[in-house]
Amino acid sequence: MSQTQMGGSLPGSGSTHLDTLRQMRILAVDDVADNLDLVCAMLAKSGFSNVVTANNGRAALEQLRQYHDDDSSTIDIVLLDIMMPEMDGYEFCRIMRNHDEWSDIPVIMVTANASWEEKVARESFQAGATDIMFKPIRRVDLLPRVISALSLKRERDLRKRREHELEIELAERRIVEARLQHLVGHDDLTGLCNRRRLEQQLEVVVLRARKNQCSSALLYIDLDRFKVVNDAEGHMVGDRVLVEVSNMLRSKIGTRGLVARVSADEFAVLLENIPEIGALEQAEDLRRMMDDFQFKTLNRTYHIGTSLGVASIQPGDVVSASEILARADQACYVAKTHGRNQVHLFNKEDTEMVTLRSAIYWVPTIRDALANNKFKLVFQPVLDLRQRRATHYEALIRMVGEDGHLITPNNFIPVAEHMGLIHDIDLWVVAHAIDILHQQSDMGEISLNINLSSHAFQDAALLPLLKRKLEETGITAHRLTFEITETAAVANFAQTREMIMQLRELGCRFALDDFGSGFSSFSYLKEFPVDILKIDGAFITNLVNDPVDQSLVRSMIDIARTLGKQTVAEFVESKEVLDLLLQFGVDYAQGYYLGKPDPEFKPAQFD
Repeated sequence: MSQTQMGGSLPGSGSTHLDTLRQMRILAVDDVADNLDLVCAMLAKSGFSNVVTANNGRAALEQLRQYHDDDSSTIDIVLLDIMMPEMDGYEFCRIMRNHDEWSDIPVIMVTANASWEEKVARESFQAGATDIMFKPIRRVDLLPRVISALSLKRERDLRKRREHELEIELAERRIVEARLQHLVGHDDLTGLCNRRRLEQQLEVVVLRARKNQCSSALLYIDLDRFKVVNDAEGHMVGDRVLVEVSNMLRSKIGTRGLVARVSADEFAVLLENIPEIGALEQAEDLRRMMDDFQFKTLNRTYHIGTSLGVASIQPGDVVSASEILARADQACYVAKTHGRNQVHLFNKEDTEMVTLRSAIYWVPTIRDALANNKFKLVFQPVLDLRQRRATHYEALIRMVGEDGHLITPNNFIPVAEHMGLIHDIDLWVVAHAIDILHQQSDMGEISLNINLSSHAFQDAALLPLLKRKLEETGITAHRLTFEITETAAVANFAQTREMIMQLRELGCRFALDDFGSGFSSFSYLKEFPVDILKIDGAFITNLVNDPVDQSLVRSMIDIARTLGKQTVAEFVESKEVLDLLLQFGVDYAQGYYLGKPDPEFKPAQFD
């Protein structure tokens, strides 16, 4: 029999489709056993062998309940006789349609009427029948209807399965979207608010402060020794530290403020409606809490500690959220530079902040000067008091400004030291000082004093550069005297001493600058390999009028003589001071009275 003869073309028709339909389960219900056998035989002959039967409505309901899986029925079609004792086909069909798991099962009503009757058809369809057939049943009529009904059931099942899959996909997508939405404003590791969420809330708090005339504050928290744990124990342990710290902050602050993680080991706490003194007290409480915190892993215990910066938000402030955040961050930076484990309130006049702000201008200017040779050396004579002539000159760096005027180092050296550019400046000074000595060969054995920063003696590039320049120019090393401040020498005693010993092996000489500014260095003088002590100018400026300065200068000269070292007095600005220094026995003198720094090697001038 062709498919057309069986009931027309089928959606997705083909042998595979028909084979699938033949596997579907059919429930045949009739109180006459011969009728059931006839139906089963006709179905089996066409390959529909998955048939279950029931001889009345109640038994049919039991079959529906039995063939049940995952909240849905595995009965795919019901062939239902209308006239049955106890429960007829109409009642059974209505019960089916009232159960969600059975409501989509096609029902073909079978009636004993030999021809169409309006009443039977109407009642059948009202009860929920899908189709209606009349006895006697013929295979040529039954099979197309069964195939059509099974196709309909399969399409419904596929649609419901797809709808279910779409619901699951939609639910999963909503979960992912909710997760992403959460991550937009929260830190993935700690669950705290992130920097973006903090800045959004900061904008709101700033506006409220103006509107409600109330003060608020932002606390910026930097873990002082987190890097030690992270490097020693690994990132997984480091993450545990961050989570523990986050939980402590969350528990401590509670609902009184917003806690955020703004970077790797930095957190922030936004406190609304709190006076400045109250914010400082809260910050101190957090500092103490973190000071008591100990992180234990295996057999090791780590003390973390924090530095806290506080930025107050006042009603009269016209600031943005990013400015408040920057202020708190800057205050935290100052707390760290002052020794860590402390609280600092933002002050725009902080020296560290002035340096940072000036760096915005000076860093590119310094880089440009290094790249385009805009530095210049000037020379101040150093008078040999025995020979009464300048045998040394101190080389001092200047920057050539855009209008050609010379800029003194106090403008750019602090920034260079802070931003890591001082190494390049040190090397530039050494190289150019040696080149200038080479160019001034007609001046005899003039020597140069070269100032080096406190970082120069930790720079591995200094020694190779010096060796190369001395070989290239033929300048003898004893014509170079390197100056290092007393404070720098004492702070990095071992490293500085090692580098000085290596440079002295080449023949260079060394002077300890600003001697006397820190008396702690006296104990190092026996072992410190310097040739000259330059007495701090603070003791020279008022030497004539201050007996205490006179006593101190005499003692410094005596110490130098005892140790076999020469002395230089700086800031000599009058004949009276020079005469007194001669009387005390100073070896060299330097100052404006004798000569100002000049691009040329000018001789010392004095009466």
